[in-house]
Amino acid sequence: MEAYQIVWTSRAVKDLRKVYNFNVEVRGEDKAFELTQFLIDRVTLLSNKKFIEMGVVDEDFKHLKRTYRKLIEGDVKITYRISSLKSIVYINRVFDMRQNPKKNK
Repeated sequence: MEAYQIVWTSRAVKDLRKVYNFNVEVRGEDKAFELTQFLIDRVTLLSNKKFIEMGVVDEDFKHLKRTYRKLIEGDVKITYRISSLKSIVYINRVFDMRQNPKKNK
């Protein structure tokens, strides 16, 4: 079974921090930490080839050259792309959809 490497872009790491901070205000620190850990664990599923395309194409990113896919986990959207040359999944954006949707472009 081919394994894919998961690479979080610096933008996605910043986004994850923003999701955490937003949820600290909304749900409290413990729940925000649980959510953040859940999202990190969920993304690791993408390292398994049979789950690599479990997300649907993200139409918000169709204007870009590459194909981006999204996972929806509760109120959070995780946008990722699969490298065409290497066995790498790039996590590009993490966004709590209760925030301003214009920030997710």
